[in-house]
Amino acid sequence: MAGHSKWANIQHRKGRQDAKRGAVFTRLIKEITVAARMGGADASANPRLRLAMDKASDNNMSKETVQRAVQRGAGGLEGVNYEEIRYEGYGINGAAVIVDCMTDNRTRTVAEVRHAFSKYGGNLGTDGSVAFLFKHCGQLLYAPGTSEDRVMEVALEAGAEDVISDEEGGIEVLCSPYDFSNVKAAMEAAGLKAEVAEVTMKPSMEVVFEGDDAQRMQKLLDVLESLDDVQQVFTSAVIAA
Repeated sequence: MAGHSKWANIQHRKGRQDAKRGAVFTRLIKEITVAARMGGADASANPRLRLAMDKASDNNMSKETVQRAVQRGAGGLEGVNYEEIRYEGYGINGAAVIVDCMTDNRTRTVAEVRHAFSKYGGNLGTDGSVAFLFKHCGQLLYAPGTSEDRVMEVALEAGAEDVISDEEGGIEVLCSPYDFSNVKAAMEAAGLKAEVAEVTMKPSMEVVFEGDDAQRMQKLLDVLESLDDVQQVFTSAVIAA
């Protein structure tokens, strides 16, 4: 579809995320705390914690802040006890949306998420209503011009499941979420820096939005992402840049 450029959309998404940098630290602290509580304070034996700490490092969070969050989660410091909840729903034109939350008040969180969906043209669904449309995986995206042969060689050797190139020359590396840290480290050691590197819920099909519909769908996503209890929002919607 005209105007649908994966790389333009990646830059657009990164720009919006950078603009919300203030909320990133709060969400990372929650994730580190919960990861340490569930799997222990040893990052070498806790892949979820290691991933959260790597993300904190990428966002220039101080080591002291990270360690306080780890200690709080592992029981060394008092703090709020967060609960993980996933909500699923649909935006306009049937675009699927997954909203991952951490909260100390489930009643408040579901009310806020439901209100956002209903106010901006979506519908909050039931558990499992859209999750089957996504794959939980590690994803690394490389810009056009990157050597496909080199990416494939390093990625597959590191344990990646698939390497996909697109018509624009961009390259996508997919792996198990549990292998993500190892694959990312191997790629960076080989001098291959991804434009985007994350554990995500990758949609099996995309719904492309343009014009007024794109603005309405983006508004729903922005409002959901701005909620204090929301950690991540995944969607099958692609907002054409």
